[in-house]
Amino acid sequence: MSPETAKSLETKTKLLQGALRTLTEQGIAKTSARSIAATAGVNQALVFYHFGSVDELLAAACRYGTEQRVERYRDRLDRIGSLTELLTFGREMHEEEKAAGHVAVLGQLLAGAQTNPPLAPATAAGLDTWIAEIEKVLTRVLAQTPFGEFADPTGLARAVAASFVGIELYEGVDQAGATAALDALEQLGALVAALEDLGPVAQRAVRHHLRRTTRR
Repeated sequence: MSPETAKSLETKTKLLQGALRTLTEQGIAKTSARSIAATAGVNQALVFYHFGSVDELLAAACRYGTEQRVERYRDRLDRIGSLTELLTFGREMHEEEKAAGHVAVLGQLLAGAQTNPPLAPATAAGLDTWIAEIEKVLTRVLAQTPFGEFADPTGLARAVAASFVGIELYEGVDQAGATAALDALEQLGALVAALEDLGPVAQRAVRHHLRRTTRR
C-alpha cells in the first residue's frame, strides 16, 4: 500500500469518526462540513474531496459506525442460546451503547432521515445490519422451542430491533416508561422460557394448539 493510499484511508477514518462524534456532541442540526472537520482535526475541503457532500459522509458514517458496533458484539451474539439470553443481552447492550453515546447517534440519524431523504437508506441499511444478526440468533434459539416451526425469525428480528429503537428514543422523554418497557420484554422472555421447560407431552400439546390456530 502506497503512503498516499494509507494517508487517504487515515483521513477518511478520521472524518467518519468525526462525523459520529459531532452527531453525538452537537446534534444533527449543528452537524456541518465545518463542525465535522473541526472535530476530526482536518481541513474542511477534505469532506467534499473524499465523500462529495456532508450527506454522503453521514451516510458512510452510519454504515461505518454500525459495522464497528456489530463487530464488537458478534461473538457474544453467537454464544446466545435462548430468547431469555437474547433479551438480557439486549438490555446490557443498550446500557453500554447509551453510555458510549451511540444511542444518541442513532437518534440523531433517525431524526435527520425524516427530513433528509439521502440519510434514510443509509440509516435503514445500518438497522438491517443489526436485524441480520438478531435474525441469526432467533433462528437458532427458536428452533429449540415449541414455536420453531411457527415463528417468523425475519419478522421477529425487525420487531425486536424496532422495539429497542423505540425504547432508546422513548428513554429521552420518559426514563421510567422506557425501563418498564424493557422489564416487560424480559417478562415475555421468562414466559417463553417457562414453555421451553415443559416436558415433551406438554410441548406436543402446545404445538398441536398452535397448528390448529395457524390453520384458521
